[in-house]
Formats: sequence, structure tokens, C-alpha cells
Amino acid sequence: MPDYAALKEKVDELAARDWDIPALEARIRKLSAEGIPKKVLNPQELLANKEQILDRVQLRAEEYNFITKNCAQGTALALMEEFGLGNMEIIKALTPFPGVGGTGEICGGITGSLITFGLYFGGETPLDLDAMNRTILTSQKFMALFEGKIGHMYCADIIETVILGRRLNPGESEEAMVAFTNEKGFEKCGLPPGVGVRLAAEIIIDSMK
Repeated sequence: MPDYAALKEKVDELAARDWDIPALEARIRKLSAEGIPKKVLNPQELLANKEQILDRVQLRAEEYNFITKNCAQGTALALMEEFGLGNMEIIKALTPFPGVGGTGEICGGITGSLITFGLYFGGETPLDLDAMNRTILTSQKFMALFEGKIGHMYCADIIETVILGRRLNPGESEEAMVAFTNEKGFEKCGLPPGVGVRLAAEIIIDSMK
């Protein structure tokens, strides 16, 4: 059962946060120009520093969601940067994925995480069916955990229940987007990417045991 009081407290904190816009824009420009740095992951080091990593990746997802105004991109970028996965072309491909094309359906905090699972757990060829099956099972586990934390998987439901307290799909019209922006929707909507990346990163790190 979601802890709605804690979720509301986090939403309020995000709405009141002082965002360092120039620094965030500079970070995005650097990643766009230089690409996502590759990493050689040390399982022992990641397991030993798991909580610190989870805190960092959650903060980055919240920041990237705010500065890009795109929960799917913000989620994937935070995870891919943390684990040295993929490239910025993948982030570009996620452009239409908030609420699945702005329809209010699956949250970008989920889709951005699933993209990362594909990069990390997927096989080197689409013919690797064992890797595909393992990745799907991992994704199902993640989605159940996400729904347990937030109460919903659909963007419109999350906005109504957790983010704004009323039903508003910012992708349905220009007027809806203006209303969402005026109610600090992009600040508040850092919550689902933050929750998503924390769960996804924990799954990735725990798989190294």
C-alpha cells in the first residue's frame, strides 16, 4: 500500500526546491556533446555503496526530469549515466514517451527504466531468448514494485492521485500544458522518475550479488 502522506511530502519538497537551472543545462549539454561515459562496473564497490548510489541516481532523475520536461528521458538518462550504458541517441528516441505520446498512459518513470533494463540485462542478439525472458521477468518485478510505491502505473492516474490531486493530462492540449506548468507539474513530476530509478538501480545492483 503506497504511503500517500510520504509521497505528498516529497511532491511538496520538489515543488519548493531551488533548481540550479544553468548547472543542469550545462550538464545536459555536456552529455549531448560528449556522450554518456562508459564505465567498468565493480560489483563489490557498487554493493558496498548502494545507498549512496541510489540517492544520487534518484536526485539526478528528479533534476533531469525537471530540466528536460520529459520523465522518460530523465529516468533513462539518470540510469544510463550511472551505469555507463547506451548513448544519447537512445535518449533522443525517448522523446515521445512521457505518458506514451502524451496520452496519459504508462509513466515515463517506467518506460525509461525498462529501456535501461534492456541495455543492461538484454542479450547481444535478439536471438538470445533466455536473456529476453530474464529481462521481461525483471521488468515485471520492477513494475509491480513501482505500482506498490506510487499506487498506479499510468501517468494520468499518478497526476490525479499523487501529483496534483486532480485529473489533468498535460499532453491533451496547449491549455492543459499551461495549467500543468503553472501548478509546478514538472517540478512535482520528478517524483515518479525518482522512485523509478531508485527501484531500477537497486535491481541492477542486487543482480551483481
